[in-house]
Amino acid sequence: QVQLVESGGALVQPGGSLRLSCAASGTIYRINSMGWYRRAPGKERELVAHIASGGTTIYADSVKGRFTISRDNAKKTLYLEMNNLKPEDTAIYYCTADIETSPYKGLLNYWGQGTQVTVSS
Repeated sequence: QVQLVESGGALVQPGGSLRLSCAASGTIYRINSMGWYRRAPGKERELVAHIASGGTTIYADSVKGRFTISRDNAKKTLYLEMNNLKPEDTAIYYCTADIETSPYKGLLNYWGQGTQVTVSS
């Protein structure tokens, strides 16, 4: 079984920082792209950041310059560094990854359980 286990969500004051982590485990041959999505109250799920297997990144305009996505392939872990947090960043943050469980099967998409980030004074 493949699991994505997230950590790092918390309540933080505006202007503060957090680092989210997402560790992949289970029967994994290769992890392709990974990303972070979020769902804020009253909004649809939106892409926050995406990182390809080669390291190319994409960010939502709302987080450019404040968030940094990275990955440690040896640890099979995805990170999201969040700086200068704003109340509008409050959301459930979800980790996602496209994973091959063997070299003979195609990619399957997996999701973490979500972690709550609350930005409030």
